[in-house]
Amino acid sequence: MKYILKNENMKRCYFFSEVIIGLFLVFSMIGCSPAPKKTEDATKNYYSEQYRPQFHFSPEAHWMNDPNGMVYYEGEYHLFYQYFPDSTVWGPMHWGHAVSTDLVHWEHLPIALYPDSLGLIFSGSAVIDWGNTTGFGSKANPPMIAIFTYNNMEGEKSGRNDFQSQGIAYSLDKGRTWTKYSGNPVLPNPGIRDFRDPKVSWNKEINKWIMVFAAHDRVKFYSSSNLKEWIFESDFGMGSGAHTGVWECPDLFSIKVEGSEDTKWVLLVSINPGGPNGGSATQYFVGSFNGKSFIPETSETNWVDWGRDNYAGVTWSDIPESDGRRLFLGWMSNWDYATVVPTDVWRSAMTFPREINIKKVDGKFLLVSNPAKELESIRDANLSSTILSETISGEKEIDMKGVNLSQCEITIDLTFEKELPESFGLILENNLNESVKIGYSKADSKFFIDRTTSGKNGFSDKFSGIAWAPYTFKNQVQLQLLLDASSVELFVDGGNLVMTDLLFPTEPFKKIKLFTSGGELQLQKAEIVGLKRIW
Repeated sequence: MKYILKNENMKRCYFFSEVIIGLFLVFSMIGCSPAPKKTEDATKNYYSEQYRPQFHFSPEAHWMNDPNGMVYYEGEYHLFYQYFPDSTVWGPMHWGHAVSTDLVHWEHLPIALYPDSLGLIFSGSAVIDWGNTTGFGSKANPPMIAIFTYNNMEGEKSGRNDFQSQGIAYSLDKGRTWTKYSGNPVLPNPGIRDFRDPKVSWNKEINKWIMVFAAHDRVKFYSSSNLKEWIFESDFGMGSGAHTGVWECPDLFSIKVEGSEDTKWVLLVSINPGGPNGGSATQYFVGSFNGKSFIPETSETNWVDWGRDNYAGVTWSDIPESDGRRLFLGWMSNWDYATVVPTDVWRSAMTFPREINIKKVDGKFLLVSNPAKELESIRDANLSSTILSETISGEKEIDMKGVNLSQCEITIDLTFEKELPESFGLILENNLNESVKIGYSKADSKFFIDRTTSGKNGFSDKFSGIAWAPYTFKNQVQLQLLLDASSVELFVDGGNLVMTDLLFPTEPFKKIKLFTSGGELQLQKAEIVGLKRIW
């Protein structure tokens, strides 16, 4: 994806990036692939900096944004990502690389793709070419193929519209080394300024590869028999979904509807700006796809995540049928303030991996997402606190029993025997009177995350405030939260509603309170479990 520069500091960083890109091109041409560099501080205190996530993926150092090239092969989940190895702000994009055998613990690998004479390496995807349609490998050793956007800096600076194109590269050693295709670009630009972020998958119904990518205010579908020659099939987007910003980072996949034998196609499309609470966000469409055209069930706008900080999320390719899950990962930030959040050494993290499902509710299809079941592997049975069956009116502090509030999972089951209170939820506090309120407003029929007094908010006038999400329920509700140093992920009623927000308290939150206003609630169970660090 392309980042739009919004202030003079960012423009100066961009100018600096242009100056040094020549050095990176030299590295690319001679085939060097050093691992991401650790700073002296990161070496001394590995992954222990203030605000450093302890169970979410983040780079060892420097800048990261979109997840790219997510593919599973021979026991490894591959995560590539937009990466600038020379600064903590956006610069000439590379593909960083990490692998995991359990979706939780990650091994950092050398940079996979460097900029070259065709341009920077923007977002894209990866697949296993099982049938060796490209001829780059063999059926015994199928190639891993990366499909990505080239962004030609000279073309962009000169005002041309065709500076973005699609290229491919292949690996025959499980993604450890890469060779770019000599015939790149495989899909030249016909003259569209925003022409990027290809997501490729094999369509077994038509025995062809399908590519979906973003083209300004819509997505385009192309097909291919060999990943090298592509045929235009159709556009989608006119009159559907949100259009207040540029469309980016699409994904297309089929999935079975919960509780039925029906299968639907899901199209994810990120947009920036234009999210429901400002800045970046990801929308989704449910419909049908015949190998040529996507037809949505409705043209309404639906959001994957109503929080401020889940963007550019896509799903893993080639998950084995024996597993059968559709696994999702998003970039946990927002272009409104991503380059200025108060972190040193590194910038940005990913959401915790999520499992996506589709179910039908009141005649409409709803995308549901929950933390991947692998979360269970880092729950610390020795650190937990449980409260059972208690009536809450006003505020009640929960005994943490040694659980670190900056590194835990909270699950709360609530019922309402009388009328719903005016508001209810929980409050996180520290000793500096900084707090975050996560709750529900009866008058608005919305959940909210209020980070107005959450700590360090002055780095951007767009960070502070309240994120809202519409939701209705009857007499019971379940809240699940993942808290990790500088983020909260809220899952309501098994993932029917999701909100993700960053938080930067001056010092860690130490207290958690349940609250009600204008009524009472019946707490059935509140459980807080510590989560082990993954680094």
